[in-house]
Amino acid sequence: MWPLANETNTDMNKTCPCGMPLGYSECCGLIISGKREATTCLELMRSRYAAFTTANVDYLMQSHHSDNRPIKERKQIKKWAESVQWMGLVILNTQGGEITDNTGYVEFRALYLEEGKMQEIHEKSLFKRENQKWVYVSGIHY
Repeated sequence: MWPLANETNTDMNKTCPCGMPLGYSECCGLIISGKREATTCLELMRSRYAAFTTANVDYLMQSHHSDNRPIKERKQIKKWAESVQWMGLVILNTQGGEITDNTGYVEFRALYLEEGKMQEIHEKSLFKRENQKWVYVSGIHY
């Protein structure tokens, strides 16, 4: 079971919400805190999922491409992310997005409970490099 958005940072050290077998502080926490950059778009995708589980809107904005950053929706994003119970991330496919690439795609399913009902976000996300850092650009929802 993945840590939920309302759990404490101590709980976050048990298992990273992104599903990797590392503690949050050794996995996505390093990227979210700025101690290291995501080296692939998959790492950025995982860190963004982890940020959603803790409603870390600052990181979500920072890791979003500057051309279409949803600044006006900031409060709604935070409110929604805090209102759901995050259940897990499933990576379905990746294309490009490696250390030497400038663009990449990650198809994923993010599972969550909303008002007692299991829901999912199924998306193919586009990532690009901006100022030598991976950022989220857009996604196609299925």
